[in-house]
Amino acid sequence: MSRRAGLLRKPLTLLFASGMTLVALVAFAANVHFKGGANSEPTFLDRGTVLNVSACLAGLGNQDVTITVTAKGIGKTTCTNPGGKTSPGINKKLTNLSATQTISATEIKNGQVCFSLDTKEPGPISAKEAGCPNNNWAAFTDVDFTSAEIVVKQGGKTVLSQSFSL
Repeated sequence: MSRRAGLLRKPLTLLFASGMTLVALVAFAANVHFKGGANSEPTFLDRGTVLNVSACLAGLGNQDVTITVTAKGIGKTTCTNPGGKTSPGINKKLTNLSATQTISATEIKNGQVCFSLDTKEPGPISAKEAGCPNNNWAAFTDVDFTSAEIVVKQGGKTVLSQSFSL
């Protein structure tokens, strides 16, 4: 190999290594945050037995993003007697509700995407758990939401995890 070929190879190797470093920085330099300023937060809307969470994210990379919301609250119940009359349940029940949404990379524009999702309804509750006087059915009528956590994953890694008191 000539001396000139060896000299050419070093700059090309350095250029290639620099380019790979730049690609790695672009892929992993994401600083995912809620869009709208330093103190921006999602919007939480209590819909009775469901919590709606809406927000816009910025700083995302070019992969699908999965958003999981977990909300905690205290469920209120109603008991129904055989005649169809209802009365409030006596026992409050701690409830965890969640929702997950995956957004395709094609929907992420300039590292930004907005989402809005509703937690699932609370599952069934037994008449005994609700504190009803007999074994007739009981149902959740409301959840007083106390906290929520939002976890954002991209490329299989958690890029944002934040808890909120409601």
